[in-house]
Amino acid sequence: MKKRKIKKGPKRVFILLLCILIIVLIIILLPKEKENNNNQTKEEKELTQEEKNINKLRKISYYKEEYKDRYLKYQTENPNLSTEDIVTQVNIGIDQEFYTNTKPAENLNTNLILVNKYNYVTEDYIPENLKEIDTAYARSGMQLVKEAKDAFEELSLAAKEGGYHVIAMSSYRSYDYQVNLYNNYVANDGKDAADTYSARAGYSEHQTGLAVDVYNLDLPYTSFEETEEFDWMQENAYKYGFILRFPKDKVNITGYQYESWHYRYVGKEVAKYIHDNNLTLEEYLAKK
Repeated sequence: MKKRKIKKGPKRVFILLLCILIIVLIIILLPKEKENNNNQTKEEKELTQEEKNINKLRKISYYKEEYKDRYLKYQTENPNLSTEDIVTQVNIGIDQEFYTNTKPAENLNTNLILVNKYNYVTEDYIPENLKEIDTAYARSGMQLVKEAKDAFEELSLAAKEGGYHVIAMSSYRSYDYQVNLYNNYVANDGKDAADTYSARAGYSEHQTGLAVDVYNLDLPYTSFEETEEFDWMQENAYKYGFILRFPKDKVNITGYQYESWHYRYVGKEVAKYIHDNNLTLEEYLAKK
């Protein structure tokens, strides 16, 4: 039986040419398609990372949605900070320059009023119920809000009974007093230096009637850290509702140099929490 010869007609040639054309197109277009896919994948990865960051931030109980962009920006600028620190510090306002985007202080005439480089009280603000501290525990003319005044007298008496002297040498200051004080510091040291250790008028918590500077009768108040009274205050101040307001390791939070002599009344419960958790008032309020 003879084998039948298969004829290669025009149809087979056309199919062959079509296949070649398809292969050529694939070779030409594949790199571009791959490049597009790579770009898309990159964009998706970037978007996914941002979303991951936001999701982590949102898990912090005191996250504020209106600060989302600020959180992300601050996180990019401070990659070594924890997610919790990012939220806390942005809530405080540390992502912005001191004395910018300031606002009126909240919680007026309460123990938790916050006056700092972002929150101010007006020129006419005078705390309610100011009372003079007994001269057995203070220099003459020192005033605090009554609750703080009573607590400080208890603290000072307890210290005295233990053989120590914790005496108030500066307490409530009016707006006008702070104007003169700050201006004198600026005249002596310049504005930049003065801002590291003195508040501008309206931004001093001494105007709240809840802050007190102390000394031990023997050394200048600026040397209070060198005294036994300082050690006593470290162990006992919170028991009477007072906190060390400007700690050594929190300068970036408070905006002020370390002041071993400056204490702030916040009430016993809050003072204990702040003491036990090594917080500043800013951090406590930002978290609460």
